[in-house]
Amino acid sequence: MRRAAVLILLLAGLVLPVTVTAPAHAQGRVTVTGPDGGAVVDPTYATTLTVRGSGFQAVQGGHGGVYVFFGHVRDGWRPSQGGRTGEDYFYVPDSESRDNQGFQQFVSFPGSDTSSSAQGTMSRAGAWSVTLTVPGAVFEAFDRSGGSRSIDCREVTCGVITVGAHGVSNATNETFTPVRVEELYDADEPTAAGEPTTVAGAELTEPPTEEGEESAGRRTRSMAAALEVDRESAVAGHVLPFSAVGLTAGRQYSLVLDDGVAGAGPFVASADGSLTGVLTLPVDLGPGTHVLRLWAGGGEEAPEVSFAVQPAAAAVVDPVEPVAGDGRDPGAVLLVVAGALLLGLALLRLALLVRGRRA
Repeated sequence: MRRAAVLILLLAGLVLPVTVTAPAHAQGRVTVTGPDGGAVVDPTYATTLTVRGSGFQAVQGGHGGVYVFFGHVRDGWRPSQGGRTGEDYFYVPDSESRDNQGFQQFVSFPGSDTSSSAQGTMSRAGAWSVTLTVPGAVFEAFDRSGGSRSIDCREVTCGVITVGAHGVSNATNETFTPVRVEELYDADEPTAAGEPTTVAGAELTEPPTEEGEESAGRRTRSMAAALEVDRESAVAGHVLPFSAVGLTAGRQYSLVLDDGVAGAGPFVASADGSLTGVLTLPVDLGPGTHVLRLWAGGGEEAPEVSFAVQPAAAAVVDPVEPVAGDGRDPGAVLLVVAGALLLGLALLRLALLVRGRRA
């Protein structure tokens, strides 16, 4: 009986700690450093921030990574909790290409198939570093339907936002780090960039000149607006590169496939009225002719292009580690079950011994 009692205590000591212990991923951490060493941006002039991350979940060879934005968030903004861009979190828009204006940055997972388009790569330990350009205290934020909203960081709290890239939400990699807005430069002194910079979507240089002349904030008159895609890449489930010319310099555009089957953006047209980017075609997109449109709003006539799409050869599952669930480790659960069975057997043996003694 004493031996059985000792066995029961040992088994209980093995089972109980396992049932209350579950593995968990630490939340990613972000530090922001501005020109004066603090997390501060200038309300009028462009500010370059150094953003460093640590403790992020690095998925070796996984598709995507982390987007780094500057913007504003509301309660429940996290994409893993249903938060939506333009409704729950707002950020300075920019092209998703590698050589964008620096308003947003993409950090890819180590060994990812998307690393060629990234401004940085995450280490296996989940560390990364990028530089982020903040154009000023006021910016125009867009939602996925092309609607816009003006955000004034002098009236609301803004900061650096990180979210899972390429549509892969990851609660561990969702962070918001507040940044203050303060005067960093005297009005008579040049900025680090040499010139004052207004926010995206407004004039980038001088006011418009007379009709027919090229200027920032006005469509280039030397060519008509046109949109083209890489037709050889038009395969369901693949990334489709596109380019456009003859747009309004500094204006923000959203990309829409058919009647909203897929979309991307917003993208910001460069000073020469052009922009480039990519759109991921849905895996279940039917073969045949489809239409891609650029949408700017405000009554501006935006270009569109028709192209043929080939069916996907086979469905591909992204090797992304699960980040949501009940937090249970299958191995730990199996150990709990085995321990419970042994504990039950020990209790049965003890009961038989007690019954034999009484008999």
